[in-house]
Amino acid sequence: MHDRTIQLQLGVGAILAAAFLLLVAIPVWVSSPSNVPNIILSPLFWPWALAGLTGITGLGMVVLALREPVSSEPVISDVDDRTNAWRRLASIAAVMIATMLLMPRIGMVWTSMLVFIVTAFLVGTSHPKTALISAVLVPLVLYAFFAHVAGVAIPQGDFVRLP
Repeated sequence: MHDRTIQLQLGVGAILAAAFLLLVAIPVWVSSPSNVPNIILSPLFWPWALAGLTGITGLGMVVLALREPVSSEPVISDVDDRTNAWRRLASIAAVMIATMLLMPRIGMVWTSMLVFIVTAFLVGTSHPKTALISAVLVPLVLYAFFAHVAGVAIPQGDFVRLP
């Protein structure tokens, strides 16, 4: 396969994913109360924003792929160990499943901290101290903003509750 073909396929895939999200997934599965005072606080806003950005990114990839000259030489894979690549993919899938299982039990903030740390070390971060500090501070700052400034309830979990 060629670079141009890969980029074109990824772009079309992103556009199709965005269309599915905008036309099917968000309207069917995301509910929002009608009395939300600020559009940014609506549960629909961020899914729409992410779907829109996905579509724009896909469109950009398609345009760039079509502007790129056709190459006759195939792309050589930079993945040396496919078994290890599949293992990493399975690991991140396990992290995602663990996220969904842990969130109702320990809350969004604590789950986010754990997932951040595990993901940082799974991808082999070259800055472990920065990753650990960010894993603790980012969820706490976001919690403080949304819970105390924006007045949005953040899922707390069963064991430890934040003020």
